[in-house]
Amino acid sequence: MESFLFQASIYLLAAVIAVPIAARLGLGSVLGYLLAGIVIGPMLGLVAATADLQHFAEFGVVMMLFLIGLELEPRALWNMRHRLIGLGGLQISVTMLAVMGAGIALGLQWQPALAVGMIFALSSTAIVLQTLSEKGLMQTGGGRSTFSVLLTQDIAVIPMLIVLPLLAVVPTATLGPDGSIKRATEAHADAGHHSMSLVEGLPGWGVALVTLGVIALIIVAGVYGARPLFRFIHAARLREMYTALALLIVLGIAFLMMLVGLSPALGTFLAGVVLANSEFRHELESDIEPFKGLLLGLFFITVGAGIDFAAFFRDPITILGLALGVIVLKGTILYALGWLFGLRRRNQWLFTLGLAQAGEFGFVLISFSLQTGVLTSRLGQTLLLVVALSMLITPLLFILYDWMSRRMEESAHDAQPDEIDEQGQIIIAGIGRFGQIVNRLVQSTGFPTVVLDHDIKTIELMRRFGFKGFFGDPTRPELLHAAGLDTAKVLVVALDDPEAAVTLTTYARRLRPDIHIVARARDRTHVYRLYQAGADDIVRETFDSSLRAGRYVLENIGLTEFEAAEAETTFFHHDRMTVRELAKLWDPNIPASENAAYIARAQELEKELETALLSVLDNKSDAA
Repeated sequence: MESFLFQASIYLLAAVIAVPIAARLGLGSVLGYLLAGIVIGPMLGLVAATADLQHFAEFGVVMMLFLIGLELEPRALWNMRHRLIGLGGLQISVTMLAVMGAGIALGLQWQPALAVGMIFALSSTAIVLQTLSEKGLMQTGGGRSTFSVLLTQDIAVIPMLIVLPLLAVVPTATLGPDGSIKRATEAHADAGHHSMSLVEGLPGWGVALVTLGVIALIIVAGVYGARPLFRFIHAARLREMYTALALLIVLGIAFLMMLVGLSPALGTFLAGVVLANSEFRHELESDIEPFKGLLLGLFFITVGAGIDFAAFFRDPITILGLALGVIVLKGTILYALGWLFGLRRRNQWLFTLGLAQAGEFGFVLISFSLQTGVLTSRLGQTLLLVVALSMLITPLLFILYDWMSRRMEESAHDAQPDEIDEQGQIIIAGIGRFGQIVNRLVQSTGFPTVVLDHDIKTIELMRRFGFKGFFGDPTRPELLHAAGLDTAKVLVVALDDPEAAVTLTTYARRLRPDIHIVARARDRTHVYRLYQAGADDIVRETFDSSLRAGRYVLENIGLTEFEAAEAETTFFHHDRMTVRELAKLWDPNIPASENAAYIARAQELEKELETALLSVLDNKSDAA
């Protein structure tokens, strides 16, 4: 017990010291965790073997994929199918073959070379997704492509684990209790004989049937069982029960997937997608988030603490050369694939540098390859160092991306619009000073929005503050349809450009006569144009603030707060009526100063306003 408390204290102390320092230096939390692990492990020797702890910490990855699944509706996942199959499949197969070829060139037989190719075809889900979330890059084109490839890699681990035992070259031999000679694969099977499994001893069709049954069970339970279960927990009115239920869902599904030999991370991701449309989605997110962050941090610390620097220093040139070689080779392939799939400039470099490392599943494949005799012990130790070193270099690659990004002047002309992967009942076109206030109010009230803007810097700034938005020209029909214009209830036109606002309003009204359009107007002339274009509610961007300023003037010139407020209300309602009246007389082909009917009616309405205001003040004076 004392040893456990000591190690737990060391891990937490290292985290709370190293991570804030790394974040303040702009290095990111992931590099801070890795450096903390190196300090307390190889450098100071304060912690012992970390294999068991690393298995525990890997639940941080499991929880992270569950939360990502909650952010993805099934429709959005279906829309990603081309990236999952095309981009992800090509990345894995091309990288695997390229690394295999390099391995054969270095003297390996084709079987271990193929195993090495599988190991380095994978990237670090934990490090990359954590860094993308931290930097607000998840919703960029490069970020979504990166996530698609990582998800494909997680799925690909399953067939890799099936294929690896078939690549055994010279299985190691061990003596059994009765003196018989057993191969490593047999010993491994015997060791797992008493482990819990739902598929052990089943024929191939039986394994497939049980696996599909478990996946179907997760989907059906998520669709039909979540609501009754949450209502039952709600009846207890104990906040900690929600947290317990959230942990039970994640751990239970992870355990169930392990029973059928599948990736726990893949199972919890699937559960997250199923629950994405649930009204309990936000509750689950808030309950799981703290555990996810802590366990992910622990995972990164164990990676740093597990690096064998003694083995590294025996041949540092070779190890470092292999790690850099893997990064360069994968980066070249990723850059070409990114170009092939339409990624350019920042998105292309984010995709390339973000996935160039090896990943935590590489540790799993190396361990399994050693057990099944595919790799020799010496080669396995070298590969472990290369994987760990490439993961350690990953935060530096993101720092390189930030440096390159700041020097890329990406204009709206050459920037590729984002692929919109969600639809909503409320679409906000334009997220400048006006649109962001509308968006914050609506989202804070609990209603999701789909935000579009043509300014990439504004969208990136939004993402840094945790608000989701999509880059692209909101007047383009294909972007509007992708955002859900066909089914949306409200469209907010908050564009800076008056011409673009009129164009968007006209198109939306022609396509959807029933949609409610709230439009931002620059001045009264713009109001008339939006009115004719079909806007329902038109808000002049400075009208309300100017009206409030006028009320402050009245309060400080002698009127009471009540009288000033009444004058403000009267002016507001009269002005709205005036705009509607004058909009009927406004002619875009005649300047307002030459439109006699417009001028005459405006003068009449101004006199009516003066009469109305004096009447209000007289009534209040008489009442006093």
